[in-house]
Amino acid sequence: MTGHATHHTDAMTLAHTVPNESATILVCNCGSSSIKFAVVQPSDGTQPISGIAECLGSDNANVQWRRDEGQRQHQALAGADHGQALQAIVAIIDQAQIPAPLAVGHRVVHGGDRFTASALLDAAMLQEIQAVSHLAPLHNPANLEGIAAAQAAYPSLPQVAVFDTAFHQTMPQHAYRYAVPEAWYRDHGVRRYGFHGTSHRFVAHQAAMLLDQEPCSLALVTAHLGNGCSAAAVLGGQAVDTSMGLTPLEGLVMGTRSGDIDPGIIAFMAQRLGRSAEAITNALNKESGLLGLSDGLSNDMRQLVEARDNGHPGAALAIDVFCYRLAKHIAGLAVAMGRLDAVVFTGGIGENAVPIRSQVLSHLHLFDIQEDPQRNARHGAMSNGRISQDDGGIALVVPTNEELQIARETLAVVREAEGESA
Repeated sequence: MTGHATHHTDAMTLAHTVPNESATILVCNCGSSSIKFAVVQPSDGTQPISGIAECLGSDNANVQWRRDEGQRQHQALAGADHGQALQAIVAIIDQAQIPAPLAVGHRVVHGGDRFTASALLDAAMLQEIQAVSHLAPLHNPANLEGIAAAQAAYPSLPQVAVFDTAFHQTMPQHAYRYAVPEAWYRDHGVRRYGFHGTSHRFVAHQAAMLLDQEPCSLALVTAHLGNGCSAAAVLGGQAVDTSMGLTPLEGLVMGTRSGDIDPGIIAFMAQRLGRSAEAITNALNKESGLLGLSDGLSNDMRQLVEARDNGHPGAALAIDVFCYRLAKHIAGLAVAMGRLDAVVFTGGIGENAVPIRSQVLSHLHLFDIQEDPQRNARHGAMSNGRISQDDGGIALVVPTNEELQIARETLAVVREAEGESA
C-alpha cells in the first residue's frame, strides 16, 4: 500500500472557524442516478436553494428544488444524464438570482488511504480518485461523473473533494488492519476505511460545543443512524476506530444491510442456493438488515416501531437486534479510548426515534448512562442536546449537517490554496 498522502488542510480546525462572510459554496452529492445539491453559506449554514435531480438516464428524470423554506418546485428532465442535469441545476440557481458560488464541494465516498483530508481537485487528483474507485465501484464512478459535469458547468470555479473516508484515516494500524494475509492488504488495500466521516466529524465538534468543552479533551462515540448506520470512536477530535470497514456493509445493522456476519455465510449460502458469491453479497446489501429481520416488512424504522407496537413479531425482533448490536458496538468502541465521556446520536433514526434511543441506552447501564424520558421525548431540544439524567453518563442528540460540513471544508481548502498562491 502507498503511504498516506498529505493533501491537506486541518479541516477539524479550519472548518469550524469560518469567517462571517457572504460567500456561498455549491455542494454536490452525486449518486449513480441522482445529484443532491445545495447552495450553502458556510458562515451560518443557511441554504438559499437546495434540491435533488433523480432518476437520471431514464424517461422519469427530473429535478426538484426549494428556495429557502419556500414551496418545492419541479422540472421534468426526461432522459437527462448527470451533465445535462447539472446544466439544469446551474440554470435554476441563476434564475433564482443567487450570487454565483465561490467554489463547488463534492462528496466523494472513497479516498482509500491516499487522502487524509479534503483536497483541491486537479487532473492528478482525479487520477488518484479513479485509482481507488475499485474500492467503491457503485459510488466513486458516479462521484467522478458529477465532478466532470460540475467542472464543465463552472470551469472557472475551484472544485474540492470531501471524502467520506478521510476523517477515519487517523485510526491506528491495530484498529484498521484485518487478520488476513499480508498480501491482501499490501497488494489490494484490504483494510478498514470507515464512512460517514463528514457526519462524524461535524457532530463530534457540535457535541463539544454543547458540552462547553474543547474537542481535544473528549472521548466520544458518535452514532450516525439512518438507512446506513455507523459508529465511531472520536478521541481528542480524531477518529480512532469505527464500525464500517472496507465497504459500508460491515458493522451495525442497517436498513437493508446485514452489518457484521460470519464471513463463512457467503460461501455457505452460495452453495445452498446455487448462487454466486456476488449474488449473496448483493442480498446482504439490499435484502438484509431491518428489512430481512422483519421478513420483508420494511427497512423504515418508523414503520417498524408502529408495527411492533401493534404486535408484529418480526418488527420487534428487527428493533431488538438493531438496538442490541448498536449498544455492543458503542461499548466496544469505548475500549479504543479507555473511557466514554458521551454517546452522541445523529442521523434520521438517531435524531428522531425516541424509543430506539431509549432501548439502546437501556443496554448501556455499565457506563452509568440513565435515560431522562422527558429530555429524550424532546430530542434534547431544551437541554443542550442531553437526553440522559444529570447524575451519570452523558447521552446527546446532535443533528448532523453534512452539507454544511462539506461547505466549510471546501471553503477552508480554497482559502488555504489562495494563501499559498498569494
